[in-house]
Amino acid sequence: MHKLRSYVLPFAILIGLIFHHWLVYVRELTPYLIFSILLLNNVAVDMRKLKVTMLDVWLMVFQVVVSLGSYLLFKAFGASELVAQGVLIGVLCPVAASSVVIATILGANRETVTTYTIVGNLMVSIVAPIYFSFIGQLQEIPFLESVWLIFRRIAPTIALPFFVALFLQKVAPRVNAFLCRYKGLSFYLWAAALTITLGQTIDFMFLHGREQRSAILWMGVFSIVYCALQFAVGKKLGGKYGDRMAGGQLLGQKNSAMGIWIANTYLLPLAAVFPALYSIWQNVFNSWQMWRKDNARKH
Repeated sequence: MHKLRSYVLPFAILIGLIFHHWLVYVRELTPYLIFSILLLNNVAVDMRKLKVTMLDVWLMVFQVVVSLGSYLLFKAFGASELVAQGVLIGVLCPVAASSVVIATILGANRETVTTYTIVGNLMVSIVAPIYFSFIGQLQEIPFLESVWLIFRRIAPTIALPFFVALFLQKVAPRVNAFLCRYKGLSFYLWAAALTITLGQTIDFMFLHGREQRSAILWMGVFSIVYCALQFAVGKKLGGKYGDRMAGGQLLGQKNSAMGIWIANTYLLPLAAVFPALYSIWQNVFNSWQMWRKDNARKH
């Protein structure tokens, strides 16, 4: 299995591209897959070791400042609203719920990654409605209602698995130990969730993207630039606080499904192309990282 895992994500991307039309019909499975991924990872986490550190603070500061700053900068230099919104959501987009899977495979501390997965997603549920009160298509939505809409989307997949795992560790340790044996399955569940999400977005691009080819091309270019930037800055920050790999994954690996949903709900729907394309680059990079790690282990 270790020999094959570096090829699982490219295969998932390929299936998403080829079968995008059919994958749309199973998109409702994604939240259940993410819940299962997080539960399998959280049961293996020592909850007593979870604590917010300065690394978490700096990662949040980067997301908040660079997302809005990039939007204003792009607008100042005459970029289209669609491209500016795509970059905004590409940076603000919360860390992927499944980042724990890749990060731990690559050697990151599980507790560090789990902490920011929870804190970072909750931060976005507060900051995003503030931004969308003056950016986007639904500026008239009351602030508290916006917070509730995003939080309601996040809570079942982010918060609930955490509390279920906490309950099992305290009340049913045998069940918790049983689930720990199968935590490796979370990687393959993530590949399935990625395949469905990519298929859904690619299908949307085919249906609605023909008249915005130039904007889509620019979003493709900038999604590569921002993917490289966020992984690089994250690793730099992580290195200062003793976990370079965790920093890179937490800032660079985005919850594309959440970003796509936010774009479709609050922004120009085609802005969802940015997180969709970003998802491809981040997973190509992650596949390369895993291949390099597996190759180094052989030698």
